[in-house]
Amino acid sequence: MDAQRRTVLTAGTAGALALMMGCGESGDEGAAASEQPTSPGATTATEESPAGSAPAGEELARTTDIPVGGGKVFADQKVVVTQPTAGQFKAFSAICTHQGCTVDKVADGTIDCPCHGSRFRVADASVAKGPATKPLPPKQITVSGETILLT
Repeated sequence: MDAQRRTVLTAGTAGALALMMGCGESGDEGAAASEQPTSPGATTATEESPAGSAPAGEELARTTDIPVGGGKVFADQKVVVTQPTAGQFKAFSAICTHQGCTVDKVADGTIDCPCHGSRFRVADASVAKGPATKPLPPKQITVSGETILLT
């Protein structure tokens, strides 16, 4: 999926279905899908799902679990979630692009790999320090209320 097709849908089930199908529109009557183009792996959606509907995806964390200017590694899901600025959440692969180790921490504005010392910036996962030469790939998340979901 290219970066132009990545969107954050904040209107509950209809939006989640559209995202899973790769559509940019919702055909369900009465369901208003609000789309907000973002950079890959990013979301700033904070609206809650309508009563009776649950957002699609695996729950990773609460928004309060992710520090502003930092992040948290979810090793089991192989994803790292960051909050570069207040209310802006991003997700990236937790697999280092150097030799495939799993990053193990987020500190001082970087996502750190324990194997060879590569560091990636929390804002966009670009390389801050090698030996890695490629950024961490983005992952898609959705923020619903105070819940962060891996989609």
